[in-house]
Amino acid sequence: MISSSDFRTGLTLEFDNGVWQIVDFQHVKPGKGAAFVRTKIKNVKTGAVVERTFNPNEKLPKAHIESRAMQFLYENDGMYTFMDNETYEQSELAKEQLGDALKFLKENMDITLNSFKGTIIGVDLPNSVDLEVTDCDPSVRGDTAQGATKMAQLETGYSVRVPLFINQGDVLRIDTRTGNYIERA
Repeated sequence: MISSSDFRTGLTLEFDNGVWQIVDFQHVKPGKGAAFVRTKIKNVKTGAVVERTFNPNEKLPKAHIESRAMQFLYENDGMYTFMDNETYEQSELAKEQLGDALKFLKENMDITLNSFKGTIIGVDLPNSVDLEVTDCDPSVRGDTAQGATKMAQLETGYSVRVPLFINQGDVLRIDTRTGNYIERA
């Protein structure tokens, strides 16, 4: 059990028939009344983010998330095959289980697979991935207004806004948390 006064970002809790991860928290001591803890929590299974307040002496059960290092091997008929890096055991996940991770997933990529009580609840990608540009508009000479961008399609099918100097065939570093262009790799 964890007291709400001991909350920290990234902590996973088990309550309301689900597993929740703390995205943000703040201890509040108003001038009048009792102190409380204001939190932003994310449902690990659905991805829904909710704001909730707790009393500082409230205790909640900690959710024990098992993380395993896996490598993405291939996709076949909507099923994605991963291999455990330690035991070489293979697991298959459906497209729905991967969610937004599909935008950045490419073969032989190392990821972390998270499970709770034997049920896979999600994957953690590296903070950035290098993806090749497969399609983008050519740059127009003289179109160099401040912060000008264009759309580029990457090898995974994901489209991202990039600076005008990016061309087809360039390899870009993309932030997997926000989906934004970082730099040329």
